[in-house]
Order: sequence, then C-alpha cells, then structure tokens
Amino acid sequence: MGQLHRDDNWWKEGVIYQIYPRSFFDADGDGVGDLDGIRTRLDYLRELGVSGIWISPINKSPMFDFGYDISDYREIDPVFGDIEAFRRLLDEAHRRNIGVIMDMVFNHTSVLHSWFIESRSSKDNPYRDFYVWRKPKKGGRVPNNWKASFGGSCWSFDEKSGEYYLHSFLPEQPDLNWANPRCRKAIFDELEFWLKEGVDGFRLDVINLIGKDPEFRDNPFTFGWPPRPYEMQRHLYDRNSPATGDYLRQLRRLLNRYPGSFAVGEIYLDKPVDQELAASFTGVQDQLHLAFDFSLTFSPWSARRFGSIFEGQYRAALRYGGTPCFVFSNHDVVRALSRYAPSSDREMKEAVAKLIGVMLLTQGGTPFLYMGEEIGMENAAVPRSRLADPVGIRYWPFHKGRDGERLPMQWDGGPCAGFSSNPDARPWLPLHPNYQEVNVADQQGRAGSVLSCFKALIALRSKYPALRRGGFTLIQAEEKELLVYLREADTKERFLVCVNFSSKRHQSLKVENGRWRKLFSTHASDFSEQGTQVVIEQESMLAPLEGMILISQ
Repeated sequence: MGQLHRDDNWWKEGVIYQIYPRSFFDADGDGVGDLDGIRTRLDYLRELGVSGIWISPINKSPMFDFGYDISDYREIDPVFGDIEAFRRLLDEAHRRNIGVIMDMVFNHTSVLHSWFIESRSSKDNPYRDFYVWRKPKKGGRVPNNWKASFGGSCWSFDEKSGEYYLHSFLPEQPDLNWANPRCRKAIFDELEFWLKEGVDGFRLDVINLIGKDPEFRDNPFTFGWPPRPYEMQRHLYDRNSPATGDYLRQLRRLLNRYPGSFAVGEIYLDKPVDQELAASFTGVQDQLHLAFDFSLTFSPWSARRFGSIFEGQYRAALRYGGTPCFVFSNHDVVRALSRYAPSSDREMKEAVAKLIGVMLLTQGGTPFLYMGEEIGMENAAVPRSRLADPVGIRYWPFHKGRDGERLPMQWDGGPCAGFSSNPDARPWLPLHPNYQEVNVADQQGRAGSVLSCFKALIALRSKYPALRRGGFTLIQAEEKELLVYLREADTKERFLVCVNFSSKRHQSLKVENGRWRKLFSTHASDFSEQGTQVVIEQESMLAPLEGMILISQ
C-alpha cells in the first residue's frame, strides 16, 4: 500500500480539502457519490495542491442523519462501496502524497449499533452503561431540561426498560457514555482499527459533547437566536465538561503510537464563539492536534470583524502552544460565497470568492477548504419535495436545513453537471441552476478564474514558509473596509496581505518600512509571480474587492 512521503507534522501547514462523499462524484451511476468517485478525482486534487482530504462519514449507517449515525464503525456503508474500495482510495491517495482523514462520530452511535441494541435489551446487560440512562423524575418527567440540537428534549423514554436514554441530536442517535472506561476502550479499539488500515487522521464530530455534567444539572435559560428551544439555553452542563480533557488525553496517547496521524475536533459552541474555549481542547499539545473555531462561519462581511477573528484565533492557539486552523464553509453552514455575495452579479461573486481564498490560504496553520469553494460554488434553495436533511424536514420553512450547502459538485456544464458517470442519473439532491456557468471544466481553461486563483494561492503557500507558519500581526488600516495583516517567519520573509472589502470604493494602502513587491493580486489576468513585478515604496491603491499580497524587498 502506498505511503505518505512527508514529515509527521504534515497536517500543521497543509491544505485539507473536505469532501461530502454523497455529492462529490458518482462513479457507479446511481445518483449518489461514492469512494470510487473520489478515487477517480484524485488527480484533480493533486493538481489543486491539497495535502489531505477529509471525507465526511462513510461508515455503515441507516442514514437518519446521513452518516452521522453510525451502526458499525468497521464497515463501509454499501452506498459508498466497501472496504476494498476504501483501500484502493487510500492507496491511490498516498501514491499522490495526499493524506486521508476519516470523519468519526464518537459522541453517539445509531440506535441500530449492536452496542445500543444490547444496551436497551436489559438493565443488567454488560453494554447497558455504554450509553447514558436515567430513571424518570416523579410523574414520569424527563431527567432534566436539556434540549436536543435537532428539536425536543434530549431524553427519549424506552418502554421496555422504563428509563430514559440521552441523545444530543436525533432520538436515533443515542449518546455514548464516555465516563465508562469499558466504553472508552471500545471506542479506542474502533479508532485503532482504522489507524492500522493506514488512515492518516480523523475529524471528530462534536467532540466537546463527550463529557457531561455528572450531576445532570439543568441548563440555565438565555435569549438565543434563532429562536428555537435549543438556542434558548446556555449549554453549561451538556458539554465542555472538565472530564473531556482527560478523555482526549487518552485518545491522544493512542494517536501518538502512529506517527503522522492527527485528530481535529468539531467544537460545538454557543455563538459568538469563545475562541479561547475552542482552542483549549488542544490542551498543552496533549489533547486534540487541531480544534475548529467556527467564528468565520458566523461573521458578517467586515474587515474589522475578520481581523479581530484572525487575531483571536492566533492568540488562542498561542496560549495553548497549538496550531490554529481556519474554515469559511463546510457541510453544515451556508457557503461563504452565498453569505457574502448574495447578489446576482457574477463578476462580484467571482471577486468575493477570490478574496475568501486569499484570506483562507495566507493564514498560518491548517486551512480547511470545502469542496467546490475553489470554483465559487454557492447554496441554492432546495424544493421541499426534494429535502433530505432531517433539520430542514422538521423545521421547514423557518429553517430550510443544510441541503443547500451539500449540492452535487459541478464538474462541467453537461448532463448532471458531470457529477455522475450516468448522464441519465437523478442526483440525490438537485443541481445548482448555475452549473453551466460555474464548473471545473470551464475554469480549468481560464487564467483569471476562481479555480486558477486558488491553485496559485496554494502554490504560493507551498513555496513561501511565512505564508503557512510564523507570526501574524494585524495592521490597523485607516480605512475601515481595508483588512491588512503582516505574515513573517524565521526565514526573514515578510508579507503584507491586503483585502479591500468594499465593492464600490478604491482604498489607499500606505506602505511603510522599506520596499515591497506586488507578488499577487486577485485582479491580475495572470496569477503567476512573473505577472506582478510592481515595486511599491510608499502607497498603493486597491480596486474594489481586490486582494493583494506584497513581499518585502
């Protein structure tokens, strides 16, 4: 089997590309993406320049939450292929020096997992304490006021045993009891199975929820947004327990036995995100390797706000001696381009997409790029009759769910947007209406396209160490719509990254302390370094929605 040819800390600076497998490429023609589909697109990912791929859940599942309800951790769900298809993908990815990161869900399982079937069979079953069971309060009431993220109480009553079981999400997703050492060992055994297969890392779903308050105290009330019961609680006792750190240290010791492996955790926090709390789950380099901070996914389009978020992420990571990681879009949030460029102006959308690339790919640490972000894919409204996401089905029309950010990848302007090997297939979700204008095939041949911009930025990041590690200094620009920050490393390289957030006004950038060369501009027709040799000594102008990278001379 092919092996990665890189140092053990490859994940610290590499670009990770998230793949939602149902929507990436359908190789067998049934309308649903699969593992062979990912394998056939590895050359595209190599040319893009990514270091690793994070694949959303592919384990066996009844799909109540599209894979985030696992019924067998060691089996691949047939909709995606089988273990041999996974091994082929892993081997081919490694031959291209691309790491493979699996999405593992260890806060909860499916109700169809053998552990839960045993657990609910009787109170004296050895697996009973693999899950969280509680007796009813007087009158049959639920044990406490905790709410499930997808609606209702997080407690469901089991008629057979006469007790409630805990589920932070759907009733079909019962929470595992990490306080039970036998349960933890079983979880770690499942993780080690995939480490032995050669998997390079893991994205751990809602990992800060694994530790619960041992007294199961009620969460206090708060005013929240959106106005649904889950957001109307301060989640003090159903997550972020001090015990979580102990559990993660045990997990880290397992990963340390497999050099080059790593874990990034989804940290599920109230908004606005507490950046220090998110970073704390890395411990003192003895818990998670990386911890997601989702501040950028909730922020308005504001140079000042973005600057503050970037600064906060570096500060929080530095406090714990960890590595920051950055994300604008994923399978759970509206795509960044739809948030920040909702107009129908295609030129404006392309400009904003390029700025997102500049800000994401000039940060130190680990940037996570969501599939399609590199071509400027957007959300689209999914008709109620085609909804798949349980959140959208339950809360329509107040919350239309997450299907809009999970639409099939737009490979070309032909049938099925090139998503399926079968031109007559019916994709599991509808295509975005703009797929004939926004697709990989069109942009691969255009020097100034969004895809060309992302490729160039990843290449610059690979060439210059200061763009992927080292210090970050926020520069207080006079113009409130101008974001400027300095990136520098011990290699003596110094870069100024400048982003004009205004779609209407030119911005004047005053440059001090020496001479600078324009290395990159999102407005250039040619993104190669040879096309931007302008030397700047005192001042430069940024056009509306222009991003620029300057290198010191």
